[in-house]
Amino acid sequence: MKTWIAFWSIVRKDMQAYYLKPPNVSWGLLFPLAWTGMFLIRSGQDSHSLLSVLPGMIALSVLFGTSSMLAVAVTFEKKAKAFERLLLSPIPLYLLMLAKTSGAVLFGMFNALVPVLLGFWFVDLSGADWVMAVPAVLLIAVVSTFLSLLLAILATEVFEVQTLSNFVRFPMIFLCGLFFPVSVLPPFLQPISFLLPLTYGVDILHHAIGGERLLPAAIDFSVLAGFCLLLFMLSLRSINKHWIG
Repeated sequence: MKTWIAFWSIVRKDMQAYYLKPPNVSWGLLFPLAWTGMFLIRSGQDSHSLLSVLPGMIALSVLFGTSSMLAVAVTFEKKAKAFERLLLSPIPLYLLMLAKTSGAVLFGMFNALVPVLLGFWFVDLSGADWVMAVPAVLLIAVVSTFLSLLLAILATEVFEVQTLSNFVRFPMIFLCGLFFPVSVLPPFLQPISFLLPLTYGVDILHHAIGGERLLPAAIDFSVLAGFCLLLFMLSLRSINKHWIG
């Protein structure tokens, strides 16, 4: 029982200290609003065009919502020696890291609501499969968070983790099928797309919202869940090696 009290205390502290601050909330709202507005103008309010880019806008909002603050927060706390005090707490390391990442996951899912609500306003989403879309958004948030956590562990300064994050996030915007299908990429780039976890999450969202899909949903979910587990285990291994061992 005390373990879960500690878990919730860490989540609540991080939400209050980082994710619910006005600059972060405004960034979380403005960024997806700007992207959605840009594509809305580009599509000329054509419902088919908007439906084809809505999965990409949702994934992009989750990706930047989870990764923008977590990597900086972890690097900052590590540099300020605050993380060392957390590592001394009497809860398992895996639970401690799940608590540190839960705030980012929740904030990323909150960001996904912005393009979804705008989508409801402009197009008919009655045919969307939300039973499939919601777990996909959750898995995209989790995998993006764990990827940011791994980058934060490997970096020593805030500017380093920001640079590393951009090297990972921006290629994924173009390679993971967010705004155009992976099949139209040059043949030598397509294998790279399938090495990136966001490709599978976006494919599920396309499937759920009515766009074209590459793979069966069962394969997408399985691969995405596998990436989540792999990135989390690599993060724990890196913490044990670089921070504890």
